[in-house]
Amino acid sequence: MSDYSALVNEIDEKYKAINQKTEAHLEGLLWSKPITYWDYIQTDALLGLQIQRTTLPDENVFIMYHQINELLFKMILWEIKQVSYAEKLTTAFFAERLMRISRYFDMLTTSFTIMGDGMEVEQYMKFRHTLTPASGFQSAQYRLIEFCSTDLINLIDYRFRATIDRNTPYEHALEHLYWQAAGKDYHTGEKSYFLKQFEEKYKDLFLRTMEEYNTINLWRKFKELPEVDQKDPELVKAMRHYDYTVNITWVMGHYNAAKKYIDNGKGDGEATGGSDWKKYMHPRYQRRIFFPELWSEHELATWGENV
Repeated sequence: MSDYSALVNEIDEKYKAINQKTEAHLEGLLWSKPITYWDYIQTDALLGLQIQRTTLPDENVFIMYHQINELLFKMILWEIKQVSYAEKLTTAFFAERLMRISRYFDMLTTSFTIMGDGMEVEQYMKFRHTLTPASGFQSAQYRLIEFCSTDLINLIDYRFRATIDRNTPYEHALEHLYWQAAGKDYHTGEKSYFLKQFEEKYKDLFLRTMEEYNTINLWRKFKELPEVDQKDPELVKAMRHYDYTVNITWVMGHYNAAKKYIDNGKGDGEATGGSDWKKYMHPRYQRRIFFPELWSEHELATWGENV
């Protein structure tokens, strides 16, 4: 049998397996258009997503930079899902996907100069007021990455961790996540407008994801690997790199970029959403750590202090 005949037979078997007529699909090929790069990538749609609220040119940099971030967040979530739902997880597969995830975050952390050095302070200080009360805090995908990476207890505000365990209702845990402090009045507990908006949009998704990844997050999947592999120096190094990159390098890149623009002496030093961004963002305050068991007591105690 020729390669061509074998290929036709395989196509026929494929469509028979799903109760489809091969002839109909083949005839459809006669009328279909060849794929083009711009149709496949949806270039026109992608390039039409930058909608400015002002006439200031650097606002476009700000919009596109954050859209690129969201695309990379989506890639990260896609890789985590493959690990979490792998039917037969191997150490090689886990390590390979972990390195993909880390490369995406490495790219994110080195990209802050695009925004940090790529916009005029004067322009930012003008167009930022048209963004109020929107805030980068409201990136739902970033919150999903956190839920999918670690046990929920590691995302709880450290002031409340002693009162929360794996039996705590998810809704109660959500109310005590570290980032809640950025959107609540410290004295009254009243939620800010931007936090209320955020939860109105995403609360159900967050609760579902918290439950879904409770036992299949990256840390839990790591603990499923053979014990000897969990102690492999290179794999442990990769886990620590991911943890440090997300919770210190990325955070400090974001923090320093915000500090340059928001805390420049030309405005009120307040984030567009009104959050206490310095305490919320700096890793030494909340000590967000995905994999605490992989760090020494000294490293845990001094987390974020030397950056």
